[in-house]
Amino acid sequence: QVQLVESGGGLMQAGGSLRLSCSASGRTFSNYVMGWFRQAPGKEREFVAAVSWSGTLTYYANSVKARFTISGDNAKNMVYLQMNSLKPEDTAVYYCAAGASQWHTTVVVTTSTYHYWGQGTQVTVSS
Repeated sequence: QVQLVESGGGLMQAGGSLRLSCSASGRTFSNYVMGWFRQAPGKEREFVAAVSWSGTLTYYANSVKARFTISGDNAKNMVYLQMNSLKPEDTAVYYCAAGASQWHTTVVVTTSTYHYWGQGTQVTVSS
């Protein structure tokens, strides 16, 4: 049974940093794309960042580029999202996702690419 478990969310002041972690288990994730999405109240789930399982390819939403960094440790089956210079508009539930897909920037931003999802972790940024 595949499980994705996020951790590391919390309350932070604007300008601060948080690191989210995603622990993946239940299968081999080689050739998978790993992504982070977020969903704010009343809004649709949106793409944040993606990384290939090898860690060699990454892609970011324009809204987080240069502030967030996605990385993976495939030996530990972990994916991370380092979030710096946080803004109130980053407030959302953040979800880790995994999908068996070839890498393409038009594909990794789409929720339908991902077969497995975590339960989400709340990130709240105060002004």
